[in-house]
Amino acid sequence: MRTVNVYEAKTHLSHLLDLAASGEEIIIARSGKPLAKLVAYQEPAKRRKPGYWRGKIKIAKDFDDLPKDLQAAFYGNAR
Repeated sequence: MRTVNVYEAKTHLSHLLDLAASGEEIIIARSGKPLAKLVAYQEPAKRRKPGYWRGKIKIAKDFDDLPKDLQAAFYGNAR
């Protein structure tokens, strides 16, 4: 994390933006006191639409069935 003063941030804004876009965080300070953080912008996550896959996939009736030996292993009864 890099700290720069306001004057340096104003004169080198383009370079600082490139650094932020590449993943670096820059703290902008006035008189040694942090004021702001410059970080890369990230698009907000899109909300999922419930039921999108409805009718497109099928789950087998025995989906939750486990073979007896595998079920025993989960309970510490492996042979």
